Amino acid sequence: MLKNSTPREIAIRTSLFIGLATEGALLLIMALPPVAFSWWIVLLIGPATSLISYFIVLTTLDHYIYRKIKLIYKTIHSQKVSSDIKREGIDPDQPIIDDVEQEVAEWAESQQEQLNQYERFAEYRRRYVGDISHELKTPIFNIQGYLHTLMDHGYGDEKITKSFIKKAAKNVERLQTIVEDLSAISRLESGDLMFDPEPFNIKELAQEVIEELDLKARQASITLGFKPGADSGVMVSADRESIRQVLINLVTNSIKYGNSGGATRFGFYDMESYILCEVADNGIGIPEKHLPHVFDRFYRVDKSRSRQKGGSGLGLSIVKHIMEAHQQTINVRSTQGLGSTFGITLAKA
Repeated sequence: MLKNSTPREIAIRTSLFIGLATEGALLLIMALPPVAFSWWIVLLIGPATSLISYFIVLTTLDHYIYRKIKLIYKTIHSQKVSSDIKREGIDPDQPIIDDVEQEVAEWAESQQEQLNQYERFAEYRRRYVGDISHELKTPIFNIQGYLHTLMDHGYGDEKITKSFIKKAAKNVERLQTIVEDLSAISRLESGDLMFDPEPFNIKELAQEVIEELDLKARQASITLGFKPGADSGVMVSADRESIRQVLINLVTNSIKYGNSGGATRFGFYDMESYILCEVADNGIGIPEKHLPHVFDRFYRVDKSRSRQKGGSGLGLSIVKHIMEAHQQTINVRSTQGLGSTFGITLAKA
């Protein structure tokens, strides 16, 4: 009963107890001769004592609770106690201790969540730095090996010299791709990369991407095209160049993981205020356990195939960042051995 009492309730109980105790003491004194009090004095002193005790106890509790709350707030907040609280004091009709106890519990839970978040960030940073080091180490090591070989043995053989220079140049290009993609992600995350939304025909943009990547697709014996029903264009509103990069990354990815003789197809679906644009292939597919991580930086489902085909390992991560910057979504459906389908949403123009 006392645990959830308000300051006023505590003051009332305490003052009543003091008043009754005072009247009891006076009655006892009256019973002892030769002391004599008038009954009206006894009846007056009891309530008066209770009233005085009430204000004294309430004022003391108010001052005591305020000091305790101020100390607690100094501990859990990086700010001073509100001037309103300081001026008006504690509400005597509210179980203020319970409220503060709940707030402290919430603060402790928030602190624990922040600690857990810091640990996740630290683990992510360690893994990210390790991934970057690993990705950069391979081309740097290759370039170093080719150059040292040339310096030691290659100058006298034009064929070997030319071959090693080409291999070194290819690794330099890979380094450049990694650095450019890292720079792009950094700008996306910091918000420095500004988008300029404009209305454009998504079918026409997809056709441009098909024409741009047609040679690469032919070299991999993969055909690019549209699904049935995707013949008509749809006007959408977004930053055209960034969506162009998204489609290029998705199609390039489908070519890289496609099967010889396979196909990659664009599909467009009306979703009232949005258009769902899908890039579907019938390639090797993605195992289910890898699906939650395909948009992570440097995550590779098939590491040997990824490095053989080139790329930075950041393409899908960049795609995700671009779609999030547009406040749109990206999803993936895939079955190993059957292929993958990546879908992005775009606002209608």
